[in-house]
Amino acid sequence: MATFRTSDGLTLYYEITGTGPALLCLAGLTRNSRDFDPLRAALDGVQVITLDYRGRGLSEFDEDHANYNVLREGRDTLELIAHLGLDRVTVLGTSRGGLIAMALAAGHREKLAGVILNDVGPEVGPAGIARIMEHLGQAPAVPDLDAEAARMQADTRHSFPGVPLARWRQQAEAQYRETEEGLALRYDPHLRHAILEQAAAEATPDLWLFFEALKTLPVGLLHGVNSDILLPETVAEMRRRHPGLIVAEVADRGHVPFLDEPQSLDVIRAVLTEAECLTLT
Repeated sequence: MATFRTSDGLTLYYEITGTGPALLCLAGLTRNSRDFDPLRAALDGVQVITLDYRGRGLSEFDEDHANYNVLREGRDTLELIAHLGLDRVTVLGTSRGGLIAMALAAGHREKLAGVILNDVGPEVGPAGIARIMEHLGQAPAVPDLDAEAARMQADTRHSFPGVPLARWRQQAEAQYRETEEGLALRYDPHLRHAILEQAAAEATPDLWLFFEALKTLPVGLLHGVNSDILLPETVAEMRRRHPGLIVAEVADRGHVPFLDEPQSLDVIRAVLTEAECLTLT
């Protein structure tokens, strides 16, 4: 089990598999390294690095839930890069991870070789936020992972049509643990308090300024065409502001694509190739 200690004393978990250009994968708000298992299985010739943020997965929970924020998680990411002795990495950011990637581009551009945003942009669909907040910090009221997989499949039949039950079972296990009392979260439930307090206390930053910091980097965008988080008008504006943006419109996916779709893999490989070429010149 690979871990490192942050500058404020927390022990965080990370994984490294494969060899080749470094691809640092940052998960969504409540997710963890297991979200990238499909990608690991499908992507060859790449060093895939995943991080469990503080309070998620196998990483230590923070006693101060106010530290569950993008800036602190971005600092943790930089400390992992330093711990691994890497000069630069390509970052693949899913949802929350994409926001962290944009923040890193704004403040630490020199650490990035490229960025891939998985179904996230500078504007977030309000319906998607409402859906996430409805369940944030609460375990599903079902008895086991099989029941949760069935619930996931039923609830996403319109946004993820045709996804087999076995895939949802894998997803359920990535997000929850079975206990005698039912399912338990694989993240600190106090994350909900952090998000609510930050929303009440802080003015929303202009994330387009963060996106502008990506202009000089190879950047890919994976858009689940059924997403309620990344809307088509946001994708259109991202294309306008970053003419070199490499975009995959991933059919039959909502928020978020699983990353092993052919379109997703094509974009990931294209950004990695462009980033490697720039690094060598």
